[in-house]
Amino acid sequence: MTLQVSMVRIALLACGSEYSGIEKEIENAAKQVNAAIIFPEVAIEDVETIEEEFGLKVASPDLKLMMARAKSVVDGRTKVDAVFVATCFRCAEAAIVRGEVRRYIYEHSSIPVISYSFTERTTAGTLLTRMEALTTTARRKSLLAREAQTGLTAGIDSGSTTTKAVVMKDNRIVGFGWVPTTKVIESAESAYDKALEEAGVSRNDIEALGTTGYGRFLVG
Repeated sequence: MTLQVSMVRIALLACGSEYSGIEKEIENAAKQVNAAIIFPEVAIEDVETIEEEFGLKVASPDLKLMMARAKSVVDGRTKVDAVFVATCFRCAEAAIVRGEVRRYIYEHSSIPVISYSFTERTTAGTLLTRMEALTTTARRKSLLAREAQTGLTAGIDSGSTTTKAVVMKDNRIVGFGWVPTTKVIESAESAYDKALEEAGVSRNDIEALGTTGYGRFLVG
C-alpha cells in the first residue's frame, strides 16, 4: 500500500550534537519518518540579547545559540512543523537550558516539541520512536486539536495477528474491516478495502489516514 506522507520540517535545537557525531544519527532518524532537519538562522545580535528574553544566564555560547534559535522558531522567522531539542546528558547547564527551551516553545507557540538527552551511544534506532511521535503529532495537529472527529477519515491497526481498519465520518464509524494478518501490506489493503466498501466511499474520498500497530512502518 502506498500512502502519501507529507514532509515534516523539524528545527534541531541542540548543543554538542555536531561534535559528538549524534547530529548525523538525528538526521538519519528523521529521514526514516520522512522529515527534514532544519537549522534556524539567527543574527549575532539575537544571540547577544537572548539571555534577557529567557531570563536565564548561561556560560556556553552554544547554549545561547540554541536559545536564539528557539526564538527564531517562535517568532516565525524560521518556518518549521516541529522542534527537536537535544543536549548531552553529561552537561548540567545544558539540562537546565533544554528544559527552558522546551517550556519557551510550549508557552509561545503551538509547535510540537520533544526534548532528548543524548549519550555517545545514541543511534538513529534509539531516536526513531521519538521522531515518529513528533512527526505524527505535527502531521495530525489539526486533527488532534478537534474536540470531535469531523470530515471523512480512516485508520488502520496493523497487528501481528489481526489487521483492522475503520472509516469515520463526523464522529461516527461508517465502515469497518477485519482480517487475520498474513502479509502485513496485503492484510492492510484487504481490511482497508472492506472498511471503505462498508462506508460506501473510495480512497480518494478519505481526507486523512492514520496507522498504528505492529506493521505501522510498512503500512504507513
